[in-house]
Amino acid sequence: MSNFMYQAFSEVAKQKAFITAAKTLNVTPSAISHSINGLEKELGFALFFRNRNGVQLTSAGEKILPIVREILNTEDKLTEEAAQIKGLNQGHLRIGAFSSVCINWLPDLINSFKKSYPQIEVTVMQGNFNEVVEQVKLGELDVGFSALPIKENLEILPLYRDRIYCVAPKGFVPENKQTVVPKDVSDKPFILQAIDYDRDTKQALDDYSVKTIQYSIDDASIIAMVEAGLGLGILPELALQKLSGNVVFYPFEEEYYRTIALVTHTKAQQTPSTQAFVTLLQEYLCKRYG
Repeated sequence: MSNFMYQAFSEVAKQKAFITAAKTLNVTPSAISHSINGLEKELGFALFFRNRNGVQLTSAGEKILPIVREILNTEDKLTEEAAQIKGLNQGHLRIGAFSSVCINWLPDLINSFKKSYPQIEVTVMQGNFNEVVEQVKLGELDVGFSALPIKENLEILPLYRDRIYCVAPKGFVPENKQTVVPKDVSDKPFILQAIDYDRDTKQALDDYSVKTIQYSIDDASIIAMVEAGLGLGILPELALQKLSGNVVFYPFEEEYYRTIALVTHTKAQQTPSTQAFVTLLQEYLCKRYG
C-alpha cells in the first residue's frame, strides 16, 4: 500500500472532509478520493460514511486509524534517525499542553529547543488533560502535558507536584490568618473548571464539605468571577503565577497537589526529536525547581 494512502486516510479522519484534507496535504480533492477508494479496495471494507456535511469514520475505520497513525509515526522516526546518521537536524515535534503549562513553561522550553535544533519544526496544541492524552494516544501529538491519574497505556513521566490554593476576593482573610480551614469556606460557593473536578480538586472540596460548585471555562475567568464576588476559586500554583486580579490566595490547611506528568508513546516509538525534548524538559525543571 502507498504511504500516501495512509496520509490521506489519517488527514481525512482528522479534518472530516476531503477538501480540507486535500488543502492540508497540498493535493487535489480527486487525489484524496482516489487514495481513499484505493485503500478501501485493498482492505476490503469502507472507511468512511459520506454525507452532506463531510465524512465520518465507520467502525472499521475507527479500529484501523490508530494503527495507520502508528505506521506514519514510525516512518517519521525512520526519517529522523536517518537524518541524524547523516549529521542533520530535521523533523517535526508536536506538543500538547493545558493552559498553565503553555503560559509558564513552553515559551522557555521551545526557545531552548529551537536554539539546539533550529531545523526541527515545533507546533503546539492547547487542550485539557483528557484531550491531550487522547491526541497522544491517537498519534496526533508526540508529547503531551497532563495530570495524574492517566489510565492510557502510554509512557508517563511524573514531572512536578503543583500545590493547590484557595482564591478569594481582596479582603478575605482566613480565621487563623495563614491557611484555609473548613469553617472558612464550607458555606461558600466555589468556581472551577469542570475538567478539574474528577481529580485532586475534588478531594479538597470533598474534605472541606463544599456543597455549592459553579463552573467556568478557564483560569482567567475563574479569577474574574472571584474578583466580582461570585464565589471562591480553587487553582494550582502554576496557574496563579501569571494571572492578575484583585484577589488573594491562601493554601488549604491540608496540603493538596496535582501531579503534572508528561505523556509520550513508548520509548521504542519515540522520534529523536521527542527524546531530545524529554531530556531538555528534565534539565529545565531541575534548574527551575531544583
